[in-house]
Amino acid sequence: MKKNYFNRSLAVILCLSLTISCDDHVSGGGDGGDGALSDFVIAASVGDANYLLISDKLDEGSVSAKNNGLTTESGTQWIFYQDKYLYRLVYNQGNAGVTSSYVLNEKGKAEERDNTYEIKRFTSYGIYKNYIITSSTGNLGENMSDGNGFLPKGFLLSYLDVVNETFATNQSVLMAENYLGNGEFVTLAGILQAGNKIYSAAIPMGLSKYGVKANNGEYVKYPELVKTESGGSGSGAYEKGELQWTQYPDEAWIAIYADERFESPKLIRTDKISYACGRYKSQYYQTIWAADNGDVYVFSPSYAKTMTAQVQKTALPAGVVRIKAGTEEFDPNYYCNLEEQTEGRSFLRCWHITEDYFLLLMYDRPLTESGFTANELAIYKGESGRLTYVTGMPAKDVISGFGNTPFSENGIAYMPVTTTDGNQPAIYRIDPKTAVATKGLTVESEKISGVGKLTYFRN
Repeated sequence: MKKNYFNRSLAVILCLSLTISCDDHVSGGGDGGDGALSDFVIAASVGDANYLLISDKLDEGSVSAKNNGLTTESGTQWIFYQDKYLYRLVYNQGNAGVTSSYVLNEKGKAEERDNTYEIKRFTSYGIYKNYIITSSTGNLGENMSDGNGFLPKGFLLSYLDVVNETFATNQSVLMAENYLGNGEFVTLAGILQAGNKIYSAAIPMGLSKYGVKANNGEYVKYPELVKTESGGSGSGAYEKGELQWTQYPDEAWIAIYADERFESPKLIRTDKISYACGRYKSQYYQTIWAADNGDVYVFSPSYAKTMTAQVQKTALPAGVVRIKAGTEEFDPNYYCNLEEQTEGRSFLRCWHITEDYFLLLMYDRPLTESGFTANELAIYKGESGRLTYVTGMPAKDVISGFGNTPFSENGIAYMPVTTTDGNQPAIYRIDPKTAVATKGLTVESEKISGVGKLTYFRN
């Protein structure tokens, strides 16, 4: 198969849409209507290999890679765009990685498309119109350095056109410095299409060396936090002269953009919750989602509770606020304190399932304690503000992992679960209205990354 590599910036700014999925089984050839052929697709690892497996059901049975599935490279995220395309995004430890995409062919098998892409490193991603967009924050060009030679931070965006199989990066300079008026640079967590606009959580990251020196240091609120030497590792690495992590942990900001150019956002602030994202290493997980009626719910795990410096710790509990459909302001009458319902426990990630039901991946103990791990699921009902833990799952002490994201269909969530009790990974069916899970398809593998659906439309 011919491969075309795109590693240069294009002059075109694109838009996007996405969903993550993975699945594994013998081809079933389900009829999707209108002459369409639909099957569930599962990304699973077996030994040293990765497969896209095909199944005609998720509620029962078992599947394996034997005589079934397409061998692929590993992926950081598996993203389904509607039921038409599956993208394998590769992070590659901060460097450019080769990303590929897949469709379902006329035989009901997953098939790799022609083009591959070397996308920028990303810390978050999302959907807007017909494109998949990834984002991160990094240094801008040498021509923008200050008098000390320090470089400002800016947004680095990649746009994947899922229909035309093209790739582009942002051509205009998008400054991330002093984004909220307090001198700190930000990164974006989540890209949510609501109406024709993009909603994203702007996460303050502290002061870069550029920000520390800006305006003769006026943005340094706590001089003792400025690093006197370089250190740390991975996503926690820092350089001498930086002020790492935000000085304003008791607030959350949402940026509202008119389109995919990410220019001139409307910024709205609330002091009811801390910044709105889940965090794991370099990834900033989306915790802002729209209900079916258009209301946008903003979840905060209050991750700033884990900071070392007392002035950088939040006093706010994990909570939820809302932006009503058709408005661009926080609903003054809506707030939910999640920790009142969880004995002080928070969550790592969350996803919209159906109506105003959301699935949360919960920590097993408060963030103020050591050794917390995310090994339970709960359902949140937006209108009532009620959180209910999911029953019917394996015991939390044997759960070793979940899929990257659940797959939702007909009001039901399907979540891959891996355990350490000797049982094969399986996909669990979760009814959000009852918060009850039942074991569905077993996948003979070491791990399932997720589950979704692809459709082939016959001419």
